Amino acid sequence: MFAQIIRGKVTDPDAVRLVVNRWMRDLGPKATGWLGSTGGVTDDGQLFVLVRFESAEAARANSDKPEQGQWWAEMEKLLDGQATFRDSTDVYVQAAGDPDSAGFVQVMMGQSSDPERSAQLMTDTLPARRALRPDIIGSVIAGHGDGKFTMVIYFASEEAAREGERKEIPPELKDSMTEMMALVVGMPEFLDLRRPWLDSPK
Repeated sequence: MFAQIIRGKVTDPDAVRLVVNRWMRDLGPKATGWLGSTGGVTDDGQLFVLVRFESAEAARANSDKPEQGQWWAEMEKLLDGQATFRDSTDVYVQAAGDPDSAGFVQVMMGQSSDPERSAQLMTDTLPARRALRPDIIGSVIAGHGDGKFTMVIYFASEEAAREGERKEIPPELKDSMTEMMALVVGMPEFLDLRRPWLDSPK
């Protein structure tokens, strides 16, 4: 799987969403290998979009189409400054429900000092974490090398997410969660998408 992350600054989220909707209507059905997109704008105007394809080759074939270039030129007009792009072929998707039904999405960007151990802990604790946090209906993790990662977490609602954050971690999870947090380098960056754009071929 391949994922591309696009970030930028915008002043009119509704105008950006209209342009994104046009891609979904006109270009999405012809985008071979497109698996889904998650996007939105934070309260302070930060645009975040994650697009998933079956492979880097499928994504490249799509970006090479003239109509894709024309669409992006339209999108660029709505950006305050240049967009940044980040690609990943190290993508892990986990779903406990339908992520496209999420009412709130939180993005976490950070770095792990030991990505292999972090991945193992995530796998080992998955059943216990699902039991603790039924408000989480899915996640996408994209690795960027050097332990850097972007994690996109899908919640039923922001209210449910905040309530879940206040839950006490049970003893059987505490050691693993403490170790996971100790592997995070520095302070991660968080983005809250309160009006997420969730699109997929279905």
